[in-house]
Amino acid sequence: MQAIDGIFYIVVLIMSVVVHEVAHGYTAYLLGDNTARNSGRLTLNPIKHLDPFGSVILPLLLVFMNAGFVIGWAKPVPYNPANLRDERKGTFLVSVAGIVANLILAIVFGLLMRFAPLFIGVAFLGAFYKIASIIVLLNLVLALFNLIPIPPLDGSKILFSFLPVKYRYIENFLEKWGMFLLLFFILVLWSKVAPIIFIAFHLITGISI
Repeated sequence: MQAIDGIFYIVVLIMSVVVHEVAHGYTAYLLGDNTARNSGRLTLNPIKHLDPFGSVILPLLLVFMNAGFVIGWAKPVPYNPANLRDERKGTFLVSVAGIVANLILAIVFGLLMRFAPLFIGVAFLGAFYKIASIIVLLNLVLALFNLIPIPPLDGSKILFSFLPVKYRYIENFLEKWGMFLLLFFILVLWSKVAPIIFIAFHLITGISI
């Protein structure tokens, strides 16, 4: 990965995770919780959301290591489940909101790629495809990655919102060993599920990579 491409990946990644987190906070706000709003986090200003390691250091390391991919995260937007009008349903909706936001970004830019030849001149088409494909890919990665039901990812909160009380030991186990399980998933299992991203990319854009 070239340095310029890597920097652009990081910029797109930062904006994508910011949209992801704001979606969480705004959904919580609509459902009765003002925590994110009161803390000044319902904004697309990336400065309010940057996590020094997850938003800057880790993506830069991946670029300089020529890892072939870039991943990261922003500071989680705070919310109080107890303030939601329906705590169980609200927790699910808040958790899934960030994933839906990334999917919407991927679909919008993917459809623009499909129809780009209708409104973009040939001279600029290649550059547009490159930019849009990065946006689509990164947002598909974020959506799929956050669906993993391992804490602290959104997938775990979605799982826990449906988990009957008698199975709460599963939640306790995942909370205790979540970081180790997540590391194992990334190192061993991610390559097995990653092809889903390329299938989704083709379905949305009509282009194979």
